[in-house]
Amino acid sequence: MSAKKVLVVGGTGYLGQHLLQGFSEIHGIIPYDLAFTYNSFPPQSLLDAFPGSLAFHVDLKTGAGFHSISQQFGQPDVVVNCAALSVPRACEKDPDAATSINVPTSLVNWLSSFTQNDTTLLIHLSTDQVYEGVKSFYKEEDEALPVNVYGKSKVAAERFVAEKWTNFAILRSSIIFGPQTVSPVPKSLPIQWIDGVLSKGDKVEFFYDEYRCPVYVKDVVAIIRTLIEKWLLEGKKMQLLLNVGGPDRVSRVQMAEAVAQIKGHDLSLIKPVSASSVDRGVMSPADISMDITKLVQTLNISPTPFKDGVKLTLAAEASL
Repeated sequence: MSAKKVLVVGGTGYLGQHLLQGFSEIHGIIPYDLAFTYNSFPPQSLLDAFPGSLAFHVDLKTGAGFHSISQQFGQPDVVVNCAALSVPRACEKDPDAATSINVPTSLVNWLSSFTQNDTTLLIHLSTDQVYEGVKSFYKEEDEALPVNVYGKSKVAAERFVAEKWTNFAILRSSIIFGPQTVSPVPKSLPIQWIDGVLSKGDKVEFFYDEYRCPVYVKDVVAIIRTLIEKWLLEGKKMQLLLNVGGPDRVSRVQMAEAVAQIKGHDLSLIKPVSASSVDRGVMSPADISMDITKLVQTLNISPTPFKDGVKLTLAAEASL
């Protein structure tokens, strides 16, 4: 089989880097040519880590840079769109930027410029924050009623992809956690942050009344790889919407307790507080835990239990 072209949009972000790593580690039946886009910094460390991959500077607001990909890489067989303005407070402050980055207008317009454009699979990362947060274990068919600008921009993105593209998978991801990346990302990672603050020995407040289904990053990579292989081997177009979370519904308190138990931190340092007691400058949904039955049945993948993922994350950090 000739090499298939995979483009990771947002390749310097947390998931993007783990995807590049995942593709560089596999030597399966399908050979891949890899390219990725970046926006904020030139990725020499990534090019060193993943020789053979091509890097392209792209401005998602304007589409500047996509033409270079056409010339030097060609039409991709698969595009994985991980790029997003994903800090809810930043989206609240600048809704226009949230929309122009999170709704992949320039990306889809570029893909549409190829004559055989229906031969590209678009895997688009969405979020659990499309849900209102008033019940537990949302299903894909539940109405999307986001409570903040970030969630609204991601709903708009889902609708845009579904209307404008014929071959897609939309993945509504929960909090993604796991080991640090090859080129460390600037944002704090959830498990590492919890471990860091508890190791100082000071009391720290954690919300007891906000629930998510955090998903281990290598599971997300496996899900994306499985979708890609399904498309390339079967050749059947898909219009798929999947909740992508771990199997456990946990609060921030329970996340902190898991880290404390594994690392031996003092549990009394964890001070449970209500999310309503803190003004974060943005509305946050209370319970956006997700039912992942469809994911498990469609792809035959069972995501890692939360505590096991925490152990793997902390073990990876200890070996650095």
